[in-house]
Amino acid sequence: MLRDITIGQYFPGNSIVHKMDPRAKILVGLIYIFILFAASNFLSLLSGVVFIVGAVILSGVSLKLLKKSIDPMIPLLGISLIFNIFLTDGNVLWKIGILKITDRGIWAALFMCIRLVCLVIGTYIFTYTTSIMQITHGLEQLLNPLNKLNFPVQEIAMTMTIALRFIPTLVEEADKIISAQKARGADMDSGSIIKRVKSRIPILIPLFMASFQRADEFTLAMSCRCYDGGNTRTYLEKLKYKKYDLFLFICTGVTGALVIYINTIIPKVFY
Repeated sequence: MLRDITIGQYFPGNSIVHKMDPRAKILVGLIYIFILFAASNFLSLLSGVVFIVGAVILSGVSLKLLKKSIDPMIPLLGISLIFNIFLTDGNVLWKIGILKITDRGIWAALFMCIRLVCLVIGTYIFTYTTSIMQITHGLEQLLNPLNKLNFPVQEIAMTMTIALRFIPTLVEEADKIISAQKARGADMDSGSIIKRVKSRIPILIPLFMASFQRADEFTLAMSCRCYDGGNTRTYLEKLKYKKYDLFLFICTGVTGALVIYINTIIPKVFY
């Protein structure tokens, strides 16, 4: 399961989404998050679904890879289903003790699952099509006005991108530690959920030790390359908005306006 977590990885390509300006992708991503959480009914949520389907097609990312990426989210989706089904008021369809399933609960659970899946797919599309250097450069350019307030823009952008980059590295390290524990006779795949969770607690200490070691090596490597943060840094390539960046901006803005309009004519009915 850990090997399926691929967030933070970059897959080179020549699609329109790959060629987009990273600043445009960050802004489009923020607007898309607003679209998903502003949607209050299935018709407005459908706009977000259509948008992300279009992004998947334009990015050229395989459906098999996306399915593999969503698999680790299944436990979270299951928890969301349970909470929404049993804690949403409505017409009771089934009841036993204090637990009850309502019609609005079923719709709310389905609505939330679709929203979460779209959010996860959007996040993966962004990381799959944008390199770490592009993310850093894009964040710096977007936050550049804050330099006038003595805000450490470059350092914050670098910290965020390094954290994102090290997610797959830490996942790989955790998988190696689990494999080593199993080779020594540890049983981590049997018993109740609580027992399986407790059996994984011993991997935390070696994982933290490995993380600190990698962080120290990374710091030393940056120092050896004379890395110096601050506003004096320059880039080999200059960021320039392109025509399809403007086109996707317009598409995203139209989708957001459509969601707001649908919300005004159709009431919030599910939760």
